[in-house]
Amino acid sequence: MVAESYVESEDMIGSPSEPSPRTARLQGLLLRATPIWVLALAFAVVTVLAAGPLRVWDYKLNRRWLYLFNQDLVWFVQHILDPIAGQAVCLPVLVVTAITLARRRRSWRPVVIAVAAEAAFYLGVGSFKLLLARPATTLHDPRFFQGGLLDLGDRGISYPSGHAAEAVLIYGTVAYLIATYSSASTRTVRRLWWAVAVISANSVVVSFALGWHWATDLVGGLLAGGLFLRIIMSVDRRVPPLRT
Repeated sequence: MVAESYVESEDMIGSPSEPSPRTARLQGLLLRATPIWVLALAFAVVTVLAAGPLRVWDYKLNRRWLYLFNQDLVWFVQHILDPIAGQAVCLPVLVVTAITLARRRRSWRPVVIAVAAEAAFYLGVGSFKLLLARPATTLHDPRFFQGGLLDLGDRGISYPSGHAAEAVLIYGTVAYLIATYSSASTRTVRRLWWAVAVISANSVVVSFALGWHWATDLVGGLLAGGLFLRIIMSVDRRVPPLRT
């Protein structure tokens, strides 16, 4: 990643690898199926519903379901399945992927995208959590603007779910980097996106089963993570590569 004394081709300085036609069609289908305005509108609608008519259902559905049905699974779910979508696991995966691709491509572009994903999580999703200030399920109050980081710490910023957002945003960024900046096959790319879906579903089921989030927190988290992931993908495809 240090500038060499010779001039490299444009392909070696940050431009994405040319995907196969099938891979290109797969990524194009994904982009067309999740336009930014649809994700933004869906998040806004879910937020309005969560603040109004769905509060009753959030309250009714809030139980520590896993404790009621099988307490023997609690340790495994809490300490093995839940951390998969946490920063302790997903951040190293993102860093290793970005650095590996950056070295192979001799470009800072994958690293910049990885930094953008982390910034989107903390500044984007984090801003939603601070602004809406929804108390956690342990406080038995699903209303918005009744919590807050200063008053209740992390128990006052429940919406949208950070784990659900991370699962989509961070692992989605990993899949996008591999699909765009490596020569991965169409089958590999398809499996990567299926893995993102499975990890996202895992984060939702785990948080709901443990009673750590209101149901709409989890839906909002998925949409928020998807929204920022699509923004990053769109910007990366529109901004031309910079020579180093």
